[in-house]
Amino acid sequence: MITTVATTPFDGQKPGTSGLRKKVRVFQQPGYAENFIQSVFDVAERPPASTLVIGGDGRFHNRTVIRKAIRMAAANGYGRVLVGQGGILSTPAASHVIRKYGASGGLILSASHNPGGPDEDFGIKYNIANGGPAPESVTEAIYARTCTIDRWLMVEGGDEVDLDRIGTAQVGDMVVEVIDAVADYADLMEELFDFAAIRAAVASGALTMAFDAMHAVTGPYARDILEGRLGFPAGTVRNGMPLEDFGGHHPDPNLVHAKELYDLMMSADAPTIGAASDGDGDRNLIIGKGVFITPSDSLAMLAANAHLAPAYAGGLKGIARSMPTNAAADRVAEALGIPAWETPTGWKFFGTLLDAGKATICGEESAGTGSDHVREKDGLWAVLLWLNILAVTRKPVLQIATEHWARFGRNYYARHDYEAIETARANALMTALEASLAGLPGQSFGTLVVSAADQFAYIDPVDGSESRNQGVRVMLACGSRIVFRLSGTGTEGATLRVYLERYEAADGVLDAETPAMLADLVAAAEAIARIAAHTGRTAPDVVT
Repeated sequence: MITTVATTPFDGQKPGTSGLRKKVRVFQQPGYAENFIQSVFDVAERPPASTLVIGGDGRFHNRTVIRKAIRMAAANGYGRVLVGQGGILSTPAASHVIRKYGASGGLILSASHNPGGPDEDFGIKYNIANGGPAPESVTEAIYARTCTIDRWLMVEGGDEVDLDRIGTAQVGDMVVEVIDAVADYADLMEELFDFAAIRAAVASGALTMAFDAMHAVTGPYARDILEGRLGFPAGTVRNGMPLEDFGGHHPDPNLVHAKELYDLMMSADAPTIGAASDGDGDRNLIIGKGVFITPSDSLAMLAANAHLAPAYAGGLKGIARSMPTNAAADRVAEALGIPAWETPTGWKFFGTLLDAGKATICGEESAGTGSDHVREKDGLWAVLLWLNILAVTRKPVLQIATEHWARFGRNYYARHDYEAIETARANALMTALEASLAGLPGQSFGTLVVSAADQFAYIDPVDGSESRNQGVRVMLACGSRIVFRLSGTGTEGATLRVYLERYEAADGVLDAETPAMLADLVAAAEAIARIAAHTGRTAPDVVT
């Protein structure tokens, strides 16, 4: 029986770069999740009786919303729902399931790298039939519908779906299939990479690793692939059990929240490679013995060596990066004679390039890397490509990095995050900064001279759509640059991100410490944006 429930709109249900994210207590309001999900169903293009994929990262409130979403899907004419066992599906695995089974789309319940628990964060994101995040035209239509919604639909009665048991159930006229959350994804990884070479390197003792799953969604995938299929010893995967509160930790794979892994990799007992992934499995951290590889450098090094993996042996069609990501990958693309694309932040902007065959590998400075195998960034994919490269070359991570810099030069790079700034203060900073852009060229800040400054805008080369106000760029005459951008991934206040980049050519200084190489840029960023005056902050909360 289909029940129609009258409702009124909630303020602020505008999806950000990765869906709608709010505190759990906001989503626990009666009708809040239902309003947003119904708005998705009202807007989403799909054939009758189509398939919907549902899964999440296992955080608190995940199961509650999954059960609601299943009954709402049945009431809205879906013919089949595929849901990961235990309600678990990593974001890249969900993308693969959508594509493999011809689903019209999927609901991914996650707040990514944000903390979980009753007092923490929750999120819902809609992915379209290509497996990628909904484009802006769809998210804008969803938001518009949330502003006018007056009812949502729910099926009452029928089977109670056991999310922990693989099998089928009937809800209204719709079939619900609880599927193995890991198998399809693991099989895909085995098609892409040289598992035999990796297994041989592991068996010989030449390749060792530590993987921190951060009590998040990647744990079951990493155990199956790393310890099961590739032969790494039990215990290689640490913190491998997904927990609703991620063990009380922040599931963000950076040097602050994965400090234990970093300390291990800087010690005499370090394995060949250390890696980590985030809450929903789409980000990665790569640390070699004695060397941290920045996400931007990782993208460039993976692209330069991708031919060593079977899936990419025929070459790359192009490389895409988000605008704040440093330009190291551009130099690889130039050497390979392939296009380099610069897009706004948000994986959805890579989707059209991937679908059109204009790019093969994509990456963001925020630790997201992936390829055309799915339409999401993929943390474990990046780790496996690194393992493939290490197994074939038998070189340590540090040697791969130093040889790369000796060939292409080095982009010294850091991101400074000022978190939970009062929104009005953050907006005032950006407004003042944008007002100053016209007068910045020609100004000097210490020894640095501004050559150009703008607010980044992007016209998609495939569909012609235009995205404006994607971040302020300050380009310097020496080839360095500073980028200022407000992030859309938090749930309280605003996060100001300041990106600092200095390029050293192959015959330049390649082995210096990053803070020293960026010190003049840090001072210039403060002078240009007046961060302390606007926010009261004298230092960033996180440096990556």
